Amino acid sequence: MNADGSEPRFDAFRALAERRGRPGTRLIEALKESGPGPLEEAGGRARAVASRWRLPAAAALGPASYFADLSVPPGRRRIRLCTAAACFAATGGRHVRETEERLGVTCDSATPDGATSLQAVRCLGYCYAAPAALDGGTPCTGPELAGRLAGGGAPAAPDIPAADATGDPVLLGRIVNGGPAWQVWPGTVTGAAADRVLAEVAASGLRGRGGAGFEVAAKWRATGRGPGTVVVANGDEGDPGSYADRLLMEEDPELVLEGLALACFACGAERGIVLVRSEYPRAAARMREAVVRAYDAGHFGPSVHATGTSLEVAVAEGAGSYVTGEETALIASLEGGRGCARPRPPYPTRHGLWDAPTVVNNVETLAAVPWIVRRGGAAYARRGTPRETGTKIVCLSEGFARPGAYEIELGTPVERITAGLGGGMRDGRRAAVLQIGGPLGGFLAADALDVPLAQEALARRGASLGHAGLVAFDERLDPVAVLRHVWEFAAAESCGACSPCRVGSRRGLELVSGRARDTAEYRRLLRLLSEASLCAFGRGIPGAVLSLARAYGVRLAGWDG
Repeated sequence: MNADGSEPRFDAFRALAERRGRPGTRLIEALKESGPGPLEEAGGRARAVASRWRLPAAAALGPASYFADLSVPPGRRRIRLCTAAACFAATGGRHVRETEERLGVTCDSATPDGATSLQAVRCLGYCYAAPAALDGGTPCTGPELAGRLAGGGAPAAPDIPAADATGDPVLLGRIVNGGPAWQVWPGTVTGAAADRVLAEVAASGLRGRGGAGFEVAAKWRATGRGPGTVVVANGDEGDPGSYADRLLMEEDPELVLEGLALACFACGAERGIVLVRSEYPRAAARMREAVVRAYDAGHFGPSVHATGTSLEVAVAEGAGSYVTGEETALIASLEGGRGCARPRPPYPTRHGLWDAPTVVNNVETLAAVPWIVRRGGAAYARRGTPRETGTKIVCLSEGFARPGAYEIELGTPVERITAGLGGGMRDGRRAAVLQIGGPLGGFLAADALDVPLAQEALARRGASLGHAGLVAFDERLDPVAVLRHVWEFAAAESCGACSPCRVGSRRGLELVSGRARDTAEYRRLLRLLSEASLCAFGRGIPGAVLSLARAYGVRLAGWDG
């Protein structure tokens, strides 16, 4: 029996990998670098990678057949094409067909000569300039996307427009106003107790900004500062419509690292990891550069600023999976396995990465910690609402007149954000529905935006805060096509760990694609997903579907909401 009351769970692959030196993400990186062609077929390349660590072939074939970056055959020219919410809303999916036709290759395949591969991905973080693609590591955006990719012009990708709407930014201060970095950590590690950091964060009421909204201080306390504790900065920002984490990691990586250092200090952790999704190559590069500078400045190392505190920090990169943003799936991927959700308990704060106590905090969450420690938890708690304190970065999609990332106080009315900050819809378009918090966050009707941007208020409308990405779908789009897009996302990104979600998401797509009218089956399917799915992904699909039906106010694939 574990200390948290759960039964010990034995994982044979994990145990064997631990005996073989914990290859973890090195295994996945080796798979990425092993050459062209499908890993399962090309002369046993996955088996060869596994043999380096004296692991069975299945240890490499598992992730090779799971992660999108590994399961799609790479070409010498590798293009990743965004098919997520904002890009779909911008073109109705037309950019996908146009790109396939201009390049002569279908999504998730390569040309016969291996010259070009085209991979469908779900969000590249360019929602403000959709549609978007990555040509190698070079971003390309805009309405002429297919032509540019086919050689009809140079790639074009504007920087993220960012602005503060609070008057005293917590997160965007250095990005919009400039100023020196690392103003909190040196004084804290040399002259303050870890308990003070924890107390200020507790007083602030800070909750996770990655979607779950769990109390940060409670998660930190749950580790008990046990030996080997690890803190992970979760930069796997998979919710289509959000690019706040990309903005922070690219434009102020020091703020993220300072928040990570303070979290490690509070939790008694000597190791920190920043996981960056592979769809953000520039963010990964910026984070690695910032880590090197931090070591050079004495912020990290075996004796931080000549104290008894040791802190080692590394950057890891994902391999293409939405569900890997969930903390147990993220931990599985860091161990070199398939990024599938694991049953809880045991909870990661007791048995996480390689069975050590592990805290997983979203990048934006950690970025708020330096301000809280410097200005005090009480000052942070006075912002936002009494039950949901602080500020949040909201991201507006291409459909708005002024798309971009805005820091607002929680509780700001959605209508003020979309009409005031975003300037309403661009080019005379008329919004039909607004997606909030990612594809599973929910939808609001365009005439029902008089709701505070806060989890409790949104939940009463059948929506969710999530990452707070706001994607506008205009009246040109067929409501059933939008519903099909939601089911396509669910079917493509289900990790497959539980049959209700694995089978249910595909069945839902079949029903909507056939425009089925079996209301009873639809109801049974949604109930099964909500009650029997292993993690929040499967359980969140019905809420998204129902909120979309209510927002449109029409019958959708047999379900009238």
